[in-house]
Amino acid sequence: MSARIGVIGDFVPGFEPHEAIAAAVGHSADALGVEAEVEWLDTPSVEAADLSEFDALWCAPGSPFKSLEGTLHGIRFARERNVPFIGTCGGFQHAVIEYARNVLGFADAQHAEYDPYASLLFVSALSCSLVGQTMSVRLEPGSRAAGFYGATETSERYYCNFGLNPEHHARLDEGGFRVVGSDQDGEARVLELPGHRFFVATLFVPHTSSSEDEPHPLISAYVAERAGVLVANASAASRSKSP
Repeated sequence: MSARIGVIGDFVPGFEPHEAIAAAVGHSADALGVEAEVEWLDTPSVEAADLSEFDALWCAPGSPFKSLEGTLHGIRFARERNVPFIGTCGGFQHAVIEYARNVLGFADAQHAEYDPYASLLFVSALSCSLVGQTMSVRLEPGSRAAGFYGATETSERYYCNFGLNPEHHARLDEGGFRVVGSDQDGEARVLELPGHRFFVATLFVPHTSSSEDEPHPLISAYVAERAGVLVANASAASRSKSP
């Protein structure tokens, strides 16, 4: 089995949250015994790209992106076509905007990094920057995310200054894009879309803590879903090389 993964984002050489994506996919693919390749899609090119060529899509960290519309187009494609998708850091933020605009009907939903004075900010500046921090995340029991981790609490690294505006937390959750992971203050850290084969967004950057000996369980579940491996085996695969 193999998977071709398209990464939506404007690649910056030497930027750890970018460089770590291909490495993390490789760690999980090796542990699962499958093949996977990563191809970056710069955001201005996404609208014209044939996204059907990819088995899965990933929206990367690194916003603001060169093309907001290209980014949202790629996320919408994955959501509507049932294509396995993960959004990390900036990818989380843009998944929120795409859902607010195209599902909840808030056409003017905006991200503060693009327009801090917009009237309807679904993504706003965090009260404190999380860049470089490692913090605990509580996962909702029974959620798919908790199943992928095999736990209801984990510790994750961050590289962000923006997140879901708490004013719209309930609106997003009740509208179907469920908040299944939060920090100690109850602020959203993991979102998942029930009914979709794999649509998960994390404000943290799980791929940066993956290693050859310990592939990250969430990335393993993502690779497994597209490569045809039982997702239930993904968490075990992530621990298979541990001492």
